[in-house]
Amino acid sequence: MANIAGKGGFVKYDGGTEITAIRSWSIDYTVDALETTDFADAGVKSYIAGGSGWSGTFEGMKDGAPPAIIGTIYSGDFGEADTAGMHWTGDILVTGLHPSVAFDGVVTYSWDFQGTGALVIATA
Repeated sequence: MANIAGKGGFVKYDGGTEITAIRSWSIDYTVDALETTDFADAGVKSYIAGGSGWSGTFEGMKDGAPPAIIGTIYSGDFGEADTAGMHWTGDILVTGLHPSVAFDGVVTYSWDFQGTGALVIATA
């Protein structure tokens, strides 16, 4: 598998509106490990897969008014690159918005989100 530069990554919402000036995004896709250890396991823990879920963050420089309001559900599309790589799509509930300002820096915003429903992973 070839390496892919992240410079073409993107974050889009509600059918393809790109959030401009985004610099990074990350998704945590996890499954609960449910312990099933009993006396027959002789002290060695055993597990089965439980429910799965996903959440994440994205951040970038301020470019106009921030589009995401906490408590709002959007359809999200997170891409590794414009023409190659994976797309991660699903509904997101925006749970946090964090503006950051420094006298010697660029105004930035970061967002936290919780996935709701399935996370679809497709290649571009």
